[in-house]
Amino acid sequence: MSGPSAPRRTLLKGAALAGAAGLGVAACSTQSKLGHAEAPTPTEPVDLGDASAVPVGGATLYRKQRLVVSCPAAGTYKAFSAQCTHGGCLLAKVEGTEGDCTCHGSKFDVTTGEPIHGPATAPLPEVPVSARGGRLVAGPGAGPAEGLKR
Repeated sequence: MSGPSAPRRTLLKGAALAGAAGLGVAACSTQSKLGHAEAPTPTEPVDLGDASAVPVGGATLYRKQRLVVSCPAAGTYKAFSAQCTHGGCLLAKVEGTEGDCTCHGSKFDVTTGEPIHGPATAPLPEVPVSARGGRLVAGPGAGPAEGLKR
């Protein structure tokens, strides 16, 4: 008895490749359940701590809270999701005002959320942020720091 015919072998190889490609798409999807947050922005106010942790003219990455906050001028803050819009990975670091996603090489201007190097093409979602009593609060309805999720 001879082995599988060439067409069957080709079909099996194609099925294996399609399955592997499907896993790659799942790993890069923001809907992925492989460790990426389902909601890339907070669903309630989050206390980020002392506002002085964000340097004027720079930015600070809050990995645990999945946020990046910049301070373009004293007392002025802008916050964005730190979840990459390409593959859903968390930004690995911030240098100056550039956020770096090491999963696929995307880079973002963390003062605007705009991608500055692909593969990401969509900006980081903006998150409301305010300074209350010297503390930063981010998320919808960000208000006084009392009773906030840490």
